[in-house]
Amino acid sequence: MGIEIITLLIVISLLALMALGVPLGITTLTVSLGTALLYFGERAGFFIVAANVSEVLHKYELIAVPFFVFMANVLERSGIAHSMFESMAIMGGRFRGSVGVQTTFVAVLLAAMSGIMGGEIVMLGLIALPQMLRLGYDRKLAIGIICAAGALATLIPPSVVLIVYGLAAQVSITKLFAASAVPGLILAGLYVTYILVRVRLKPEMAPIYDIPETALPFFQRLKFLKGIILPALLIGTVLGVIYSGVATVTEAAAIGAIGALVVAAARKELNWTMARDAMRQTVITVGSIIWLVIGAVSLIGIYNRIGGGDFLRGVLTALDIGPIWVIVVMMLIVMLLGTFLEWIAIIFITVPIFAPVVIDLGFDPVWFGVLFAMNIQMYYLSPPFGPACFFLKSVAPKDITLQEIFVAVLPFIALQAVGLALVLFNPQIALWLPSLFE
Repeated sequence: MGIEIITLLIVISLLALMALGVPLGITTLTVSLGTALLYFGERAGFFIVAANVSEVLHKYELIAVPFFVFMANVLERSGIAHSMFESMAIMGGRFRGSVGVQTTFVAVLLAAMSGIMGGEIVMLGLIALPQMLRLGYDRKLAIGIICAAGALATLIPPSVVLIVYGLAAQVSITKLFAASAVPGLILAGLYVTYILVRVRLKPEMAPIYDIPETALPFFQRLKFLKGIILPALLIGTVLGVIYSGVATVTEAAAIGAIGALVVAAARKELNWTMARDAMRQTVITVGSIIWLVIGAVSLIGIYNRIGGGDFLRGVLTALDIGPIWVIVVMMLIVMLLGTFLEWIAIIFITVPIFAPVVIDLGFDPVWFGVLFAMNIQMYYLSPPFGPACFFLKSVAPKDITLQEIFVAVLPFIALQAVGLALVLFNPQIALWLPSLFE
């Protein structure tokens, strides 16, 4: 049986099991096990699947994931997001659109503290969305800001997406973190610019935040920044020890987890119930991540052993187009897979195949990792799957429909595409900062 037929059968099997409602982790593991048993026999098949799983679970860098997830869960329960939003909203003063702009800034800070997409969108949906709706902000503008800004956690370090990509592509996670920082800030800048332009053209979309504190002179408003002092120290410590080379990403994640507990204690929010709930949610989140990793790694491991990786790489390199357009094709494939697969599965299924091709074409896999993360960010907003939209729907007022959310995020998806194109055709946007650490 040719590799072309095997590839087609694997795709059909995956789609059929997902259509039946089988969880993705079980789907990929089942298809990989079935392929291994049919191709290598019972004894060898089980051994190969177990070997693939064991190899990825022994990766030291993977330990960073539960630490960052725990850090995010502790901070979420400490009320720090609410304090940050209040501080930044006051600092924004009384210019039109200030609350939307400050929401974006808060999202950047939250992303730098957690790296977890869903939790950030939920927090912003609970804190910032009611405030903007109460002030009379245009509903679609407010919804779009929450979803797009919340999804910045896919790109801004310490992004879990970048950690998993680094494991799959076998590239430096520290360099990925450094490379993604500037593109992440560029995207945030595009959102802010869009907000300011929209409210300038249609002032009724964003009423001024008219409270006594916002009328104070700038230097008097600085005292309200106390709400971001502890988060800023935590962010600076975690990212500082990574970029300075003092600690590995995994060690920095452990420092972040301990730092989150210290921040919660300083805010007098640390208690047994909060710590227990944070640990329970961490186990649930990491468990689902690991399950998806096991299934995806097992599938791609078996597929590569039967020659599938070489087959797909050959197809990509044989395309009669320029190298940069091969990268574009890869991005389109990722976008397509994002309509029915989880991002973890997309990474482990595509990156082991794409990364060697990227290198053969003369491109930097770190740059490609930033593009990949930006693509995943678009997937987080894009219908019909659009996880960010579903996260916001879970906490939004009942009169906000899922269809309204999908429409609201469309301008921000366009902005993400602009950011992706900028980094695609100008690699130094991503690569100049990592070059400083060589």
